[in-house]
Amino acid sequence: MARIGMVNYINVAPIYEIWKERLLPADWQVIEGQPSRLNRLLAEDRIDMGFVSSYAYAVHPERYRILADLSISATGPVGSVFLFSRLPLESLDGQLVLLTGQSDTSIRLLKIILEEFYRIRPRYEIGDVSGRDAQSAAGVLAIGDDALRLRVAGRYPVQLDLGETWHRTTGLPFVFSVCAVREAFLAEQAETARAIRQTLVDCRQQGALRMAEICDRVARRIPMDCETCSHYLMGIEHDLSPVKIMALERFFQYLIDRGEASDASLPLKIFH
Repeated sequence: MARIGMVNYINVAPIYEIWKERLLPADWQVIEGQPSRLNRLLAEDRIDMGFVSSYAYAVHPERYRILADLSISATGPVGSVFLFSRLPLESLDGQLVLLTGQSDTSIRLLKIILEEFYRIRPRYEIGDVSGRDAQSAAGVLAIGDDALRLRVAGRYPVQLDLGETWHRTTGLPFVFSVCAVREAFLAEQAETARAIRQTLVDCRQQGALRMAEICDRVARRIPMDCETCSHYLMGIEHDLSPVKIMALERFFQYLIDRGEASDASLPLKIFH
């Protein structure tokens, strides 16, 4: 059995919608979840590989390798990872910012942006960014489908796209998720891991050619119109080019300097 983690947001639809059409080995089991849940399942050896927060690799690089040519990333605006604020950014110092519990990477990225780029130190709590918890917060960090819905709702006058802010400051893309595999699984089933990686890459390539069809399938989940969905998904990238490896290394160096990641996360270990 190969247990494969798949993020259950529409940002992986260009891969996952094609995957679901394929006739694949019966022992390739997909487990869906939010990034933070998949991080936990991988850490607990309850999945063998899959899309997890970049941060999950940075914390335990000795346990994993990163699959080549796969990511959830953006060069510029990502469209679904936002700080929504009732106040101007400079007024958030000391104010409460409510954090989604769905993504470890986005939490660390937000703290780097506010504390290192803007020199602002809010108070942070994790809570329900779409529910009652958000009413007492000056700002909220939302990701994925929640962020898409909050954008449409237009409740917050300030909407800071974290991917765009990182790119403007560093000149680099941002890699929100990698596809990681457990070293213990590789020791036993390297060829299976290689076959799954290649299938995911093939699905990514096919999905890019069928984007209009995929948007038509998934837009109603938010809901959003097909044109808006297409614009969003065209901004999401699923490759892991050399410049994105550089971007991951820059992010990990920030984490190391802040005491939030292992020194052993650099250099990256890539599985082809």
